[in-house]
Amino acid sequence: MKWLALILSLSATPVVAEEKIVSGLSQNRVSITADFDGSELLIYGAVKRESPIPSSKLDVIITVEGPSTPLIIRKKDRVAGIWINRERVRIDAAPSFYAVATTGPLRSILSETDNLRHRITIPRSVRAIGLTGEASGSDAFVDALLRIRRDNGAYRSMQGAVQLSDETLFRTDIVLPANLTEGEYKVRLFLTRDGRVVDHQDRVIFVRKEGLERFLFNLSREQPLLYGLLALALAGLAGWGASEAFRLLRR
Repeated sequence: MKWLALILSLSATPVVAEEKIVSGLSQNRVSITADFDGSELLIYGAVKRESPIPSSKLDVIITVEGPSTPLIIRKKDRVAGIWINRERVRIDAAPSFYAVATTGPLRSILSETDNLRHRITIPRSVRAIGLTGEASGSDAFVDALLRIRRDNGAYRSMQGAVQLSDETLFRTDIVLPANLTEGEYKVRLFLTRDGRVVDHQDRVIFVRKEGLERFLFNLSREQPLLYGLLALALAGLAGWGASEAFRLLRR
């Protein structure tokens, strides 16, 4: 009877459908050239499953994260009528670009536990990094960083921007700005049910300077003296050309 009861209890346990992400990108390499003014990235995919669709609602979260760089955030105070830098906080690394697109409001489709584990939201992507500073209340400095980068488009929260059809097919478009930092851009895709991440996948996009931009970038790193002399020469040539143009116009 005990074995029979155990078999019946196991058979009554609901089977959790295993769901996997199958995704694609419209491009996995972006070239920065002289006329580069940004790029649009299409991220699409499907949910692979071998069991019936669960009754709970499926949601999709997609993030695009640019290379992280160290930075110092300074706070200005007015002393004797002059604005000067007083307190400062150093962030070991913060994403140069971060976009998060979802099928719905983040607070409804993602638990704080999984947000902390995967560092999905914009504040978590920065606050997860260690802070060192010469100021009290470092959170206010981080909030200022988030506000500035949201205002200039470097950090974007696009809730409801992911289209999901029949809880199987999904897609979203993310615009990459013109002032991209060269390096690897991480694309992360998450499936969530009841606020819990049930599967995730990582992809990579390579952003690289090409042509004249690549030559000047390498020259500035490998031969800074020659790069400085070339910059002075070009500045002098541009100044001479402008003065000659004005002289001809005044005749």
